[in-house]
Amino acid sequence: MRAADNFQITHQPMHPTFIDSIVTIKKAAAMTNKKAGNLSKEREEAIVKACNEILSGKLRDQFIVDTIQGGAGTSANMNVNEVIANRAIEILGGEKGDYTMVHPNDHVNMSQSTNDVIPTAGKLTVLRLLPKALLQLQKLQAAMERKAEEFDDILKMGRTQLQDAVPMRLGQSFHAFSRVLSRDIHRLNRVMEEMKVVNLGGTAIGTAINVSPYYLSNVCYQLSTVTGISFRQAEDLIDATQNLDGFVSVSNALKTCAVNLSKISNDLRLMSSGPKTGIAEINLPARQNGSSIMPGKVNPVIPEVVSQVAYLIIGHDCTITMAAEAGQLELNAFEPVLFHHLFESIDTLKEAAKTLTQHCVTEITANKKQCMDYIEKSVGISTALCPYIGYTKAANIAKISLKTGKTIKELVLEAGLLKEKELEDILKPEKMTQPKKMREKIKAVS
Repeated sequence: MRAADNFQITHQPMHPTFIDSIVTIKKAAAMTNKKAGNLSKEREEAIVKACNEILSGKLRDQFIVDTIQGGAGTSANMNVNEVIANRAIEILGGEKGDYTMVHPNDHVNMSQSTNDVIPTAGKLTVLRLLPKALLQLQKLQAAMERKAEEFDDILKMGRTQLQDAVPMRLGQSFHAFSRVLSRDIHRLNRVMEEMKVVNLGGTAIGTAINVSPYYLSNVCYQLSTVTGISFRQAEDLIDATQNLDGFVSVSNALKTCAVNLSKISNDLRLMSSGPKTGIAEINLPARQNGSSIMPGKVNPVIPEVVSQVAYLIIGHDCTITMAAEAGQLELNAFEPVLFHHLFESIDTLKEAAKTLTQHCVTEITANKKQCMDYIEKSVGISTALCPYIGYTKAANIAKISLKTGKTIKELVLEAGLLKEKELEDILKPEKMTQPKKMREKIKAVS
C-alpha cells in the first residue's frame, strides 16, 4: 500500500506476464525449499495452490503497484509475496494477515531477494513474450516471400537516392523485404538464449546469503521444470546480479527490427504514392477514408502506424540503454523502467507485424503497366549499354533522351551504335535484373 501511494507514475499496473513470471518463481522456490527441508509440506502446498490460482487468472485486482517504481522492484516482489501469503492463509483456513501461518517474507520469499527474483522474472517474461512476436514476424516474412513470387515477372525501375537507377523486378523488392526480416528473426532467436542465464539463488548481491546448498543447486532446475524452459544458473552470480546487458541485447535486436520495419513501410508508401501523381507501382489495400475534407483520398495508414511503432521502440531502446548504464556497484535499481519499456517494445512489435501482414501486405497488388511505362521512359537502361558502347556514349544517349523524349532504344539505333537484334538481347529483362551466374544457373536447371 505504501508503494501504491508513493509510485503514482504511469497509472498502469505491472505487465500481466511479468506478474505471472514472479508468481512462477515463487512457486518454484516453494517447491525447492520444501525439498530442501526448510518449508513444511502444508505451507508449500498452500503457497503452490495460491500461485496456481493466480496463474489461472484469479486475484488480478490485487496487484496494485505501478509498473514504474523506485526500489529496484522490491514493491513488485512484495506485492506478489503478500497476495500469495494471504491467499495461502485462506487456503489453510486462517484469516488474512495472520502471518504466523504463512509469512510473505519468511515463507513465500524464503531463499530469495528482490535482486534475484525480479531480474529472473524479467528474463522469463521476455522468453514468454518474444515467441509471440517472432510468430508474427515469421508470418510477415512468409507473406513478403509470397509477394516476391507473385511479382517476380514484373519489371520496374530501381531507384537510388530517389532517382532512376537501373531496372529490376518488383519481386526482387519484396524478396529483399523478406530477407531482412529473416535476419531480424535470427537475431531475436539468438538473444533469447541470453535470457536463459539467470541469477536466481544469488539473493541480495550474488553471494547467496540465506540460501541452503540444496536450494542453490536446484532452484534453477525446478524453475526449468515448472516453465518448460531450460534455465541455467549464471557462473558468476555477482556479475549476473549487477549487470543488465542481456536486456540491452534484446532491446537492440528489437530496435534493429523496428528500423527495418519502418524502412519497409517507407518503401511501401513511396511505391504506392499517388495514385495519379506519384510513383503508383503498387496498390495498398484501402483501409479507411483518408481525409475529413478531401473526398476519395485514401492514406497508407497501415505503413504509417508501423513506422510510429518503430519510433516508439527506438525511443524505448534509448531508455533501456540508459537504465542499464545507470546501475551502481552491486545492483541496478532501474529495472522497473527498463522492463516497462522492454515489454511494451515486444508487445507493440508483435502487433505492428501482425497489422502489416493482415491489413496490408497480403492484399498488395501491382500496376504492371505503370512499372513497364517507367522503364521504357527512363534513361536508367542506358547503364546496360556501358560494356558495349562505353560510359561516355551511353551518358550522351541518356542526356539526349531526357532532352528529346526519345527512348534509349530509338537513339541507339538512330546512331548506328548497335544492331537491333544485339540491342534487344542486351536489354532483355533477365540480363538487366540478375547476375550472369544466376542466369546460367537458372538456365541449367530449366
